[in-house]
Amino acid sequence: MTETQAEPTLVLDKQAAPPEQPGRAALSAVLRAPIQARTWKELAYLITAFVLGCLAVCYLFFGFGGGLYASIFLVGIPLLALVLLGGRVWGQMYRALCRVLLDTPVEAPPAFARQRGLFGFLKSAFTDRAGWRATLFLLAQVVLGVAIGYLALIVVAMVVFIAISPIPWALFDPVNVDENGVERHSLMQFGSFYVDSWPRVLGVAALGVVGCFALPWLVRGICHLHRLLAVWLLAATVRDRQLVELRASRRAAVEDAAATLRRVERDLHDGTQARLVTIAMALGRAEERIAAGGDATDLIADAHAGSKEALTELRELVRGIHPPALELGLGPALETLTARSAVPVELRVHLPQRPSPAIEAIAYFSVAELLTNVVKHAHADRAWVSVLPDSLRTIAVTVRDNGIGGVLPPSESAQAGGSGLAGLAARARAVDGTLTVHSPTGGPTVVTILLPKGDPQ
Repeated sequence: MTETQAEPTLVLDKQAAPPEQPGRAALSAVLRAPIQARTWKELAYLITAFVLGCLAVCYLFFGFGGGLYASIFLVGIPLLALVLLGGRVWGQMYRALCRVLLDTPVEAPPAFARQRGLFGFLKSAFTDRAGWRATLFLLAQVVLGVAIGYLALIVVAMVVFIAISPIPWALFDPVNVDENGVERHSLMQFGSFYVDSWPRVLGVAALGVVGCFALPWLVRGICHLHRLLAVWLLAATVRDRQLVELRASRRAAVEDAAATLRRVERDLHDGTQARLVTIAMALGRAEERIAAGGDATDLIADAHAGSKEALTELRELVRGIHPPALELGLGPALETLTARSAVPVELRVHLPQRPSPAIEAIAYFSVAELLTNVVKHAHADRAWVSVLPDSLRTIAVTVRDNGIGGVLPPSESAQAGGSGLAGLAARARAVDGTLTVHSPTGGPTVVTILLPKGDPQ
């Protein structure tokens, strides 16, 4: 075997462009601001918010005012509930505006959960936090969207008019009469100062043009306040997200339990029950043969062999529900599991504090399914499993292989029709855990599951 000396190759990188100076960058941003799409979209938002704010004032005044007045006759109580729920509709409109015109997606709160009956509906409406927060948002729009928005739009109109003032001054020939009765060709005046000559008109117009370059920053500042207000009052709160995740985890836990029960029922029906029926039939035939004075040794031997096979199947079934090795702890259970793996597995377990039984079961079955995936799909010749503390309250279960990689994340796997990783992720979320996958094409594949040490609160 000979080695060939490769000739050195000189690679010349393209000369990097010199960094733009801060002052020049700021000047460029100011000059581009009036013609940027962002400026016009935010101006459109201010106009729309002003119009909607005026409508919201009428909605709040007549809705709450009429509801409070009609509540004397008890009819206004459902009306007030509907007004509160109507805040959700307003919130939906403003979230759409933020997404389209402000390029700020706002996560929607959970849907309204209505209880049964009239009193249940009223209780749900008056305790709906999203409805109250949306109503508070509408009240804030009275100030931010109507009052401040009106002043901002007036400033925009005045600055733009001043910038184009030479055009109406030349076309329409406006005339103002001063205090001495002298007619002046002036479009505007400031006290005794009349803009009645080209130098003065162009000078004032130049001030308007300069103001046009400053207007976008005024509009952006006000729209930034709108963004903050929308995210604060119209977006889903941390409590809302936790509630949605809790409902999803409960649903996943229920579905997982139902699937386990169906599997156990199917295994018992198709396996153990069929063998027990066969044993009963063999014993019945043996009893008949003995009663007739014949030899039933072969039938009793078949029944004995069938009972052993039934016991083996029952052990495997019980191991699938709750492995007996878990009674000794997660470490011994994983040692037994990895020893039976078709791919050599290097195991590392270090748990100073033993997790709860539910967490141990989830970790065990997750490792079992991941090792099964390694054997079936990864084309790997080695795997590594580690269970280590991640923090004071969590443990990290990691399964790594040297296979071909390319494993899809749980969300994409579920969309592609796979359910393995998606099911493991749902099982982890049921106890406030997480599952992450790192699997570039060509490998290696690393699946990490973070689980709490104790049962979720």
